Amino acid sequence: MSEQPVPAPYDALLLLSFGGPEGPDDVVPFLENVTRGRGIPRERLKEVGQHYFLFGGVSPINAQNRELLDALRKDFAEHGLDLPVYWGNRNWAPYLTDTLREMVRDGHRRIAVLATSAYASYSGCRQYRENLADALATLEAEGLELPQVDKLRHYFNHPGFVRPMVDGVLASLAELPDDVRAGAHIAFTTHSIPTAAADTSGRPEEHTEGGEGGAYVAQHLDVAQVIADAVREETGTAHPWRLVYQSRSGAPHIPWLEPDICDHLETLHTQGVPAVVMAPIGFVSDHMEVKYDLDTEATAKAAELGLPVARSATVGADPRFAAAVRDLLLERAAAERGRSPERCALGALGASHDLCPVGCCPARAPRPAAAGADWSGAPTGV
Repeated sequence: MSEQPVPAPYDALLLLSFGGPEGPDDVVPFLENVTRGRGIPRERLKEVGQHYFLFGGVSPINAQNRELLDALRKDFAEHGLDLPVYWGNRNWAPYLTDTLREMVRDGHRRIAVLATSAYASYSGCRQYRENLADALATLEAEGLELPQVDKLRHYFNHPGFVRPMVDGVLASLAELPDDVRAGAHIAFTTHSIPTAAADTSGRPEEHTEGGEGGAYVAQHLDVAQVIADAVREETGTAHPWRLVYQSRSGAPHIPWLEPDICDHLETLHTQGVPAVVMAPIGFVSDHMEVKYDLDTEATAKAAELGLPVARSATVGADPRFAAAVRDLLLERAAAERGRSPERCALGALGASHDLCPVGCCPARAPRPAAAGADWSGAPTGV
């Protein structure tokens, strides 16, 4: 009989995500949440929200999180892991603070947190830690007994995250016409961020200067290389590839990571490249940045150029990803019990750190951030 998994000291898992509108009336209030503090007029937010209205005002991210939630619960149950899984968002219901309050009232005191962002960056890691700190401060003000929250490590190179993306690229190559498939290039895409934020992503020793991109770019490049190598081994063809960016926002005078996917498609077309697979490795699921920026905008650009393209699938609720989350949870639990667990990771960078160190993915204005070495808000209930 197989050994029962031991989640102790954790008594619950929190799936922490971005959130998205679920109807036309939600779009502007959602964008107000996303941009709070930036002073953006409501009329401008209506313009920004037009791509949501193309999809009935519904972002697919919440439905995809429900699917992932179901997949996690199913995987845990099938493997004898008796641990409840909750879900909370940064910008839309179910809100993080409400979910944490529910967890505390359900008696949970040591909570593992999985953020739906696989890579190091301010918006993908530290901002979620700030959200956790804000939620804990609210609960403390309400007189509730605070739990300890521990964010699981970055999983960009975990096999359960990478291998579904390899299969997605292979499936997309198979969709291309026979006469262009062998010459197809792969455009690995991720969310563009300001170069200043990219350069300070990751631990202080991973920070760079001059727009080199710090840990954020290094992690994406490492994963892209792993996927490209796996595709070559499977097909016998070495497809040229490049890491490119999408979904830029913000003031035009501020430098962001480039090239943009649409500009890249134009460049490849000019070079005579016969076809392109767009592989959104920076995204856990097919949310709005994928459905609009790739499936709508970039695909329209390719059609305008007469360039055959296929877009590979994101990981979503793939059972292998659910199994990876279980692995990450049990790995961290073992480490918290003083063990030295095996840490699964592909590529050259190795497994990421458990605890974000001081100076990791810093914000422009310092704010309290839970679940890191710089967190001083020690919980009262542990």
